[in-house]
Amino acid sequence: MAETVARVFVCYREVHFLFSGAARCGILEMQKPENGRGKAQMNIRKAEEKDIPKLLALLGQVLQIHAEIRPDIFIPGTTKYTVCELAALLKQEDKPIYVAVNEEDVCMGYAFCQLKEQPFSTNMVPFKSLFIDDLCVDKQTRGQHIGESLFDYVKQQAKALGCYEVTLNVWAGNTSAEHFYEKMGMKTKERQMEYIL
Repeated sequence: MAETVARVFVCYREVHFLFSGAARCGILEMQKPENGRGKAQMNIRKAEEKDIPKLLALLGQVLQIHAEIRPDIFIPGTTKYTVCELAALLKQEDKPIYVAVNEEDVCMGYAFCQLKEQPFSTNMVPFKSLFIDDLCVDKQTRGQHIGESLFDYVKQQAKALGCYEVTLNVWAGNTSAEHFYEKMGMKTKERQMEYIL
């Protein structure tokens, strides 16, 4: 299978994707229109085993946010996946992990995804969806449109896979995440409610 490059140009908060076929990797060029002193490049590709240490660190950042919102559910100092679980995930085609890396190929953000098919039901139309299980940008590199680029890349991958939609869950109280996804054009599909006993 021939590799295809997705080239992303970011300038004045606008993101433009130019795709040829089913994109597998991407290049983000963030221009500096004010001083014109050069460009910083960022690639978007599938995660590899060498990315596991950084993935764990970023998973820790996400867990901390969740633990602050819901200390009754999340355990501080832990991560969603272990090293072994991440290694196994990397081999699953239906659970792709996309990473945004800098020029040194160091991970600055990720999108954990899951390809899902609507279970057969006589009252629902069958369709595929790409579920974003987790999306994170390193707190040290935020403000560079990395999250937007990852999200747009996931949308393009979903289209290439024949998906009807991209979905995700956001914990109540994580207002910054809610605002980000709304800015990306997402809308509430359904709500999960709870009654704590």
